[in-house]
Amino acid sequence: MALRFLRASSSASWASLSRCPPAFLPASSSAPRRHYADRRIKVANPVVEMDGDEMTRIIWAFIKEKLILPNVDVQLKYFDLGLPHRDQTDDQVTIDSALATQKYSVAVKCATITPDEARVEEFKLKKMWKSPNGTIRNILGGTVFREPIICKNIPRLVPGWTKPITIGRHAHGDQYKATDFVVDKSGTFKMVFTPKDGSGAKEWEVYNFPGGGVGMGMYNTDESISGFAHSCFQYAIQKKWPLYLSTKNTILKAYDGRFKDVFQEIFEKHYKTNFDKLKIWYEHRLIDDMVAQVLKSTGGFVWACKNYDGDVQSDILAQGFGSLGLMTSVLVCPDGKTIEAEAAHGTVTRHYREHQKGNPTSTNPIASIFAWTRGLEHRGKLDSNPDLIKFAQTLEKVCVETVESGAMTKDLAGCIHGLSNVKLNEHFVNTTDFLDAIKNNLDKALGKQ
Repeated sequence: MALRFLRASSSASWASLSRCPPAFLPASSSAPRRHYADRRIKVANPVVEMDGDEMTRIIWAFIKEKLILPNVDVQLKYFDLGLPHRDQTDDQVTIDSALATQKYSVAVKCATITPDEARVEEFKLKKMWKSPNGTIRNILGGTVFREPIICKNIPRLVPGWTKPITIGRHAHGDQYKATDFVVDKSGTFKMVFTPKDGSGAKEWEVYNFPGGGVGMGMYNTDESISGFAHSCFQYAIQKKWPLYLSTKNTILKAYDGRFKDVFQEIFEKHYKTNFDKLKIWYEHRLIDDMVAQVLKSTGGFVWACKNYDGDVQSDILAQGFGSLGLMTSVLVCPDGKTIEAEAAHGTVTRHYREHQKGNPTSTNPIASIFAWTRGLEHRGKLDSNPDLIKFAQTLEKVCVETVESGAMTKDLAGCIHGLSNVKLNEHFVNTTDFLDAIKNNLDKALGKQ
């Protein structure tokens, strides 16, 4: 299908956004106000906005100024999480954004850079700051739920997955807060637990090293596991889908067994009645058995994973459904009220380097758009605002229908034709044209054309 009809639709407003420096817009406590039509949907309570880095920051600005604010009258509590501003504030802006999310219950977040040695040198940073996502998750707690966005014309590597699979990752502890070390000589590795109440310490001998090797100690807490369980059960009820928890409790009898026992206890005490009413179910399965069952399934369930399992399996699901660019990510807190929605992918550095050279890119904005829509939809539910909910759902539908009509970015065209075979304006369009196509289709759906 030829896509040349889109080439003339790029707007001057996009050009001005494109010229914005990468991550140097000033931070403020709330978003700048524009003069929009009074017919916008009124939103009673604020939404926290966390800006980001590189290509996603540029796309984020277009989404906000051209898709969201012309249609929604919402106060945005703005925090600039671009790496230069995080460095300028000694990362306090990240903490402040998380605390604001606790206050206002809803946040939308642009993708951000987690610096490594190369980024420290590139940005001349004071230090190698921690992952902003990790900082936010440690303050908010909760569970990261990732769910694919299904477009009929994007082939799935697992064709049997006809319904979405939502993966809930326990974003706390385990390997991500572990203490690991290298052993360079023979010796004994022990673990010691010293109770605060003054009772006797407990000691476990882990291994007698005959020579060099590696060791690790990791942990989790009953409070965090319980919060994980509540988030998963509440999310399954919201989706009206069954829930599965996967562990390796046959090997880690105490560690993974604790996850299994806490989930079962909370299910029986708090959620079994609601699950029965909805005719859905909860099951625990071994991780290896669960992986096999997932591949054979048609989808339509929530999969609760420990931290590392969720990190790995969420990317497998994304690729199995077609693309990481078609994956939503929502952090749901145990209170069932507070959420933070973001794109599941990174800042698209490779495309940003081309953008810096003045070259056009074909960057997929859909996951960033869905960060806004999932946040606004939740705000609508909390505020009992059906118009806001409908707008969010309409924008999501427009994104899917735009792709299904044949207008798409290069990554999606590559899923259909193979990346080596696709041609600009024949199989895919550039970033600006795709965003303009979504804007035009949204205006039509909202009756503006």
